[in-house]
Amino acid sequence: MLPRCAFAVCHVFVLVLCLSSAEDFDWTKNSHSSFHYGTFPAGFSWGVGSSAYQTEGAWDKDGKGLSIWDVFSHKKGKIQSNDTGDSSCEGYHKVKDDVSLMKELKLNHYRFSISWPRLIPTGIKSDHINEKGIEYYDELINHLLESKITPVVTLYHWDLPQVLQEKYGGWQNISMVNHFNEFASLCFERFGNRVKYWMTFNNPWSVAVEGYETGEHAPGLRLKGTGAYRAAHHIIKAHAKVWHTYDTQWRGKQKGLVGISLSGDWGEPVDISNQKDIEAAERYVQFFLGWFATPIFHGDYPQVMKDFVGRKSVQQGLGTSRLPTFSPQEKSYIKGTCDFLGIGHFTTRYITQKNHPSARSGGSYFTDRDLAELVDPRWPDPGSEWLYSVPWGFRRLLNFVKSQYGNPMIYVTENGVSEKMLCTELCDDWRIQYYKDYINEMLKAIKDGVNVKGYTAWSLLDKFEWDEGYSERFGLYYVDFRNKNKPRYPKASVQFYKRVISSNGFPNQREVENWRRKAVETCSSSNQLLAAEEQRSTAANILRLIHDPLTSHMEMVTEIVVPTVCTLSILLSAVFLMFLLRRRN
Repeated sequence: MLPRCAFAVCHVFVLVLCLSSAEDFDWTKNSHSSFHYGTFPAGFSWGVGSSAYQTEGAWDKDGKGLSIWDVFSHKKGKIQSNDTGDSSCEGYHKVKDDVSLMKELKLNHYRFSISWPRLIPTGIKSDHINEKGIEYYDELINHLLESKITPVVTLYHWDLPQVLQEKYGGWQNISMVNHFNEFASLCFERFGNRVKYWMTFNNPWSVAVEGYETGEHAPGLRLKGTGAYRAAHHIIKAHAKVWHTYDTQWRGKQKGLVGISLSGDWGEPVDISNQKDIEAAERYVQFFLGWFATPIFHGDYPQVMKDFVGRKSVQQGLGTSRLPTFSPQEKSYIKGTCDFLGIGHFTTRYITQKNHPSARSGGSYFTDRDLAELVDPRWPDPGSEWLYSVPWGFRRLLNFVKSQYGNPMIYVTENGVSEKMLCTELCDDWRIQYYKDYINEMLKAIKDGVNVKGYTAWSLLDKFEWDEGYSERFGLYYVDFRNKNKPRYPKASVQFYKRVISSNGFPNQREVENWRRKAVETCSSSNQLLAAEEQRSTAANILRLIHDPLTSHMEMVTEIVVPTVCTLSILLSAVFLMFLLRRRN
């Protein structure tokens, strides 16, 4: 369980940490030390995560309103293969089943998000509250607590009610601050007697940049050079307002904590002896994580952001900076609005200085930074074009947070790896390696003195992956999306993560290597079960196609040939793995 200490004392302690001064981070020291065998502190919390739109499905059931992702994903060409989250994992109908999976893992906590339009269909509280939505989250929270799993709730994981987007322009409009506060207050009122860990936003960087700058994500706007900064400005104000609302109206009786989950890739200087590369790497991190963390901890945007965006704006002939400003009162109001900091981290980039001359036609978030991102071709790449396995970057990022923000209480809220493959593969050895290495770097960071209290593997299930649809899989459990019942199958990483949890770390080399061997043995039998199920599904498709002479040749290929090839591949993989294991023994 997450520590249930005396919350009043804990709250004062955290505020002191939030308000303490930053130390200098040493960019020139980057030691890639060997694997560290050892355990995490007593009471360390282990969990998994998910989000509402990615897993729930039931997009138009029981009074739920439209979200911006419902509308965006229904537009042709926006999502890979024109996938949608309409049914996704059918999590809305599988609460008991999924909590059973968590119980089997012996988790301490489960992180999930609440769908704003499922509770308030139009996003405006005075219009209507959907009691069916309240009942769904009541059921989930109660089942978690009955299983001794602590609910950790995100209030906003990107699914803004569509009405608010159409009526006000979404996060481009300051009115979102009050609407979001009313939604949060409803959640505190209905669930706060049982939920003690709240996060206002998940990865607001993606909301701002991909939603309002590049248009890759809902609502799909391309307001180059201004949209992301304006959206982020309102999100930061909304976060602060919700924190103050909880602090003044709910904390005294509910004794909970409110934080925010910020994502951050690490940026490492290409040459740690080159001052310009060091400055570029710091800009990369400040424009990513610091954009949100620095106002919350210190009251204002990072100075480097103000300098660079301001100078570029002047070069464009603008009278004021494209980066909005906080008033003195707002700075004071925002500063210190953290009880804990959630950190989502997946990968790292090498960074070097690169000038992007300002054009009078306009700048952009990306050119404002004056840098270039590079990758090492030797870094493992499981298939997702953006996600390389660079474990040492995780430790560097955690130490940067410690030095910049006064060593706040940290919960790792997202960390995991995807694969991008056509055929089913439950023996996810690369995911085991990723978790092993990244969790170990987190352990090293704790040894460095970083105040990490919990870890959330991303994610429990394969799910809808935003603009990538179902082409990428992050789950510990494989979900068969072609089957209307969306059955779940454990990957090898389930068994490995379960052992990490039960041992609270990595006891010794022999035992950890044994976990891996047993995990692969288990997944071989699971692969055979899944292959048999796919054979039955393929046979059913053949019968259907026989009775439908109008079916196209392409459908026959996708419905029969590909699954058959996948099935054969799974069986051959299972046989080959068993052969290797016998040789090893």
